[in-house]
Amino acid sequence: MSKFKELLQQSFKSNDTEEWLDVHFTRPIGLVFALLWNKLGIHPNVITVLSIFLGIGAGYMFYFRDLTHNIMGVLFLMFANFCDSTDGQMARLTGKKTLIGRILDGFSGDIWFICIYAALAFRLMDQYIPFTDTKWGMWAWLLMAVAGILCHSPQSSLSDYYRQIHLFFLKGKENSELDNSQQQHAIYEEEKKKGNLIPQLFYYNYAKYCRSQERRTPQFQSFFKEYQTKVRQGINLDAIKTKFLDGSRPLMPFTNILTFNTRAICLYISCLIDKPWIYPLFEITVMYTLYIYMHRQHEKLCHSLSKEMSSDT
Repeated sequence: MSKFKELLQQSFKSNDTEEWLDVHFTRPIGLVFALLWNKLGIHPNVITVLSIFLGIGAGYMFYFRDLTHNIMGVLFLMFANFCDSTDGQMARLTGKKTLIGRILDGFSGDIWFICIYAALAFRLMDQYIPFTDTKWGMWAWLLMAVAGILCHSPQSSLSDYYRQIHLFFLKGKENSELDNSQQQHAIYEEEKKKGNLIPQLFYYNYAKYCRSQERRTPQFQSFFKEYQTKVRQGINLDAIKTKFLDGSRPLMPFTNILTFNTRAICLYISCLIDKPWIYPLFEITVMYTLYIYMHRQHEKLCHSLSKEMSSDT
C-alpha cells in the first residue's frame, strides 16, 4: 500500500496543481490502469487512442434523451478521462514520451468535446426553448458554438498555461511544459527543412497555440522576460519567485475548475435530467466569470511583481 502511495505521488505533476477529485478518485484509478497496462506492455499512445473512441462514444450517447443512453454517456466519458489520466501517469512513471503521444494527447480532449457539443446541438434542435413555444432549431448550434469556441476553448488553454507557469516556478523547466511560440516556430522551421510532415503540422499548430496564450497574458510576458533577464545576469530572485508562487497558488483551484471535472459534472447532471441547455449556459455564465477573475488576478500579480523587480534595481 505504501508503495502504491509513493508511485501515486510520483505520478502527480505537483500537489499545487492537482484537483481534490483527481487526487482521491481519478489519479488512483488511473494509476491502477497504468500499472496493469504497463505490465501487459501496452504503450501510453494506445491508451490515448482508446480515450478518443470512448469520448466519441460519450458524445453519441448524449444525443439521445432516454436515461439509459445518458448513463452510458456518463460512463464512457468517465472512462475516457481515466484513460487520459492513465496515459499521462504512465508516461511520467516509465518515461515513454513520444511526439505522437504529445499530438494525440493534445487533441484527444478536443475531439471528445467537439462530439459532445455537436450531439447536444442535434439533441436540442427539436426541443423547445425554456419558457417558450419556440424550438431551438439552429439556435442550438449558435449556443453550442459560443459555449465551446468562445468559452470552453480559451478557458482550457489559459488554465493549462497558468498551471505550466506555476510548475516552472515550483519545479523548474524540466518539470514544466512552459513553451514559447518563437521556440516552437523555430522547431517547425527545422522540421520543414527536413521534410518531416507530421512534426511540421504539430509544431506549426503548437506554435499558434502558444502564441494565443501569450497574446492574452501581456503582463506575464513582461514580467517573465524581465525575470529571465535578471536570472541570466546572476541576480538572486528567490524572494520574487516565492511571492509569485504565493500569489499563483490560490489561482490553481480555478485552473482545475476550468478544465474537466466541474464542466463534466454539470454536463452529466444536465443530460441526465434532460435539460442539456443548462450545460452551455453554465459554461457561458459561471465558467466564463471564473475565467475572467482568474485571468485578471494573474495579470495583476505579474504587474505588481514587475514593478517590485524594477524598483529593486
